[in-house]
Amino acid sequence: MRLAVYLKGKNAKKYRKGVEYGSARWGNAKDIEPYIDPDFYNNVLLTQTERLTMNSRSKSPKYARNKNVLVIGGSGSGKTRFFVKPNSMQMHSSYCVTDSKGTILLECGKLLDKGGYKIKVLNTINFKKSMHYNPFACLHSEKDILKLVNTIMVNTKGEGEKSSEDFWTKAEKLYYTALIGYIYYEVPEEEKNFTTLLDMINASEAREDDEDFKNPVDLMFDRLEEKDLEHFAVKQYRKYKLAAGKTAKSILISCGARLSPFDIKELRELMETDDLELDTLRDRKTALFVIISDTDDTFNFIVAMMYTQLFNLLCDKADDVYGGRLPVHVRCLFDEVANIGQIPKLEKLIATIRSREISACLILQAQSQLKAIYKDNADTIVGNCDTTLFLGGKEKTTLKEMSELLGKETIDLYNTSENRGKEKTYGLNYQKLGKELMTQDELSVMDGGKCILQVRGARPFFSDKFDITKHPRYKFLSDFDKKNVFDIEKYLKRRPAAIKPEEPFDLYEIDGADLQEDTDHEKT
Repeated sequence: MRLAVYLKGKNAKKYRKGVEYGSARWGNAKDIEPYIDPDFYNNVLLTQTERLTMNSRSKSPKYARNKNVLVIGGSGSGKTRFFVKPNSMQMHSSYCVTDSKGTILLECGKLLDKGGYKIKVLNTINFKKSMHYNPFACLHSEKDILKLVNTIMVNTKGEGEKSSEDFWTKAEKLYYTALIGYIYYEVPEEEKNFTTLLDMINASEAREDDEDFKNPVDLMFDRLEEKDLEHFAVKQYRKYKLAAGKTAKSILISCGARLSPFDIKELRELMETDDLELDTLRDRKTALFVIISDTDDTFNFIVAMMYTQLFNLLCDKADDVYGGRLPVHVRCLFDEVANIGQIPKLEKLIATIRSREISACLILQAQSQLKAIYKDNADTIVGNCDTTLFLGGKEKTTLKEMSELLGKETIDLYNTSENRGKEKTYGLNYQKLGKELMTQDELSVMDGGKCILQVRGARPFFSDKFDITKHPRYKFLSDFDKKNVFDIEKYLKRRPAAIKPEEPFDLYEIDGADLQEDTDHEKT
């Protein structure tokens, strides 16, 4: 008897009725409920019906998710209108927004300003409408110098047939590191900028026929070496000088090519001083708008440099000052992330910033854009985004990956047959089949008002895109009333200017009524 029971149990069939070929299905209100914060404003807005709490420490670890979001949508799918602007209106964090053409600043700036936010602007299209950004002001250690040099090398191009070869790249890095190290340690504060770096490069000269020739920069480092043989900059320069005259000349040509954008006077002036104060995003609610061109990538290296320093500053401050967590969450909305250049080690940063109260939203037209920039690391970056929002598109790679991620559902197939002979016979056939929850062709013709949301650990959602006009704060945007257009030039003028002690300045009186108007924040 026992043997019979054992054999029956061993040979028992494993039935999964209704899910034989796949268990995929669309999520519903019950599926998303554990991830939503009761306070509407303390959420990441994803679709009209789905949201994700900003609380980084969920009551139940089962529903804890990072706030990194991958947004994919072709041109015209509404990435800015349906995601960037609604989430900027939530006003629960400090924001760093990549703003193509500067429209987000114009439309949302006044709301944020009246809501008590400090507005910062880096404009790489119109330098006159930008605050000053000096990367040298963000250097606090030799480690920061190496990171700055690496960012410059990754996001700029040298010149000549050998400029991309490993030896030449390393030699060029040594040269930049030596010069920036000298500037960091030896020059006055007001001269720590790219203008000084350019002057040093221009003063350098290498002669093929005279190996003993010394240019002004050589003499400068000779004096520094006499004073401190173990100086960081001296060590780097000594390694660079191992190159022969012809080699050194090629290195200098490549350096000049990389930094040729600084031949533009307005760019040098933009980066001579600093009032972006990147590390203040951690202390109080701040909105930093990074305005970039969507047609020209000439100044992308500046944006990549700024983002690299921003992440490093915030992570260091979180660890060294705040015990590992920033007091104000910093949310980076990278609209058109493919246009901002390469942020070195982004695959590592995006995996570690969560615990420090930092999150990133990567917004792309197609997933292939990320692979073009970050190569094999693109999959790691995508894997560290717990949330994916697909707004529509036609790029084949994206459609294929989305269809595969959605999975397969089990459907019933009903066939009828008719045989005609002397007598007609009919047949019925029922069977189970597996079908993609949404095929590639179905994704490509998806309704423009719909989107697909995937949150790690939850069923995918097929929902309406967020209706920005239904947001309680929509009436404060310029979309609603043109009177709400943010005047960046007026804002920049009302800010206190940084005045050097030796510079003359004018003193103006401010009308009390105007001041009251500027500081009277609207309650929402």
